[in-house]
Amino acid sequence: MTKPFGAESTTDEVLAGIDLTGKRILVTGVSAGLGVETARALVMRGADVVGAARDLAKARDATGAVRDAAQETGGSFELVELDLASLDSVRACADALVADGRQFDVIIANAGIMACPERKTQDGFEMQFGTNHLGHFVLVNRIASLLAPGGRLVNLSSSGHWYSDVDLDDPNFERTPYNEWQAYGRSKTANILFAVEFDRRHKGRGIRAAAVHPGAISTELGRHMTRESTAQLLASIEAAQKEYGAEVFFYKTVPQGAATSVWAAITAPGDEVGGRYCEDCHVAEVQDSNGILGGVASYGLDAERAKALWEKSEQLVGERF
Repeated sequence: MTKPFGAESTTDEVLAGIDLTGKRILVTGVSAGLGVETARALVMRGADVVGAARDLAKARDATGAVRDAAQETGGSFELVELDLASLDSVRACADALVADGRQFDVIIANAGIMACPERKTQDGFEMQFGTNHLGHFVLVNRIASLLAPGGRLVNLSSSGHWYSDVDLDDPNFERTPYNEWQAYGRSKTANILFAVEFDRRHKGRGIRAAAVHPGAISTELGRHMTRESTAQLLASIEAAQKEYGAEVFFYKTVPQGAATSVWAAITAPGDEVGGRYCEDCHVAEVQDSNGILGGVASYGLDAERAKALWEKSEQLVGERF
């Protein structure tokens, strides 16, 4: 077992004493919040980080501290363009990385959107499922050959997976009335199931995959929420916590929120986290009573469901992996 970290652990604490010199790591969503902090923490340990972002100008402005850290430690940081809501962009990014040919030791699929109004991706998919899951599904599978033996994939999921299992019969809300939280839940469950099946397919060469819940952090992820909707959500969470005797709700800092990502990617043994869902720097327990108490819903780790989602995703994007 690894050193016991917890909900208040930070990226610097989780990576203390670890030298990542020579390790190459891809992090998506480096234009704000957790992605920037994840990149900074890794570069501070000497890693060579490739940061992917839709808006490169915004990402350059946001990652000054990452570039400063690279100069200080001898690591490196570069940006690549990636719009997960456009499969043309995803494929172009993946093709460029494959043509470059350099291996990755870790892929951290960090980018995502939450609770947005009903919208479609450029390819006609429901925006949250299309961006959070299908975009990463195509990117990761197209560059899977670049993952070095012993490498890791870490998918950013959320306790929001408790809102909904995936709907393989109606993934784009064509027959179901759209609800932004149900859509978010579907996409976050998909992030877990993708990790489960990717782990099964690749663990034979030592590559492991995990999904992580970073915790509640005040970042740009919540940009679609109004002050009123945020207050209502917090009130419902606090009421449920009181009812079930859970710990008092608190927002994590960004370094605390990114800690589980780097813990699962770097610090934890692969056999401990492979095919699992992690939170607060530990592997979460499966429980189907109430998500307010933490843990992961059993449908999120269902191996047959994971295989079915993989097949459905291949059908939707028109590629087999």
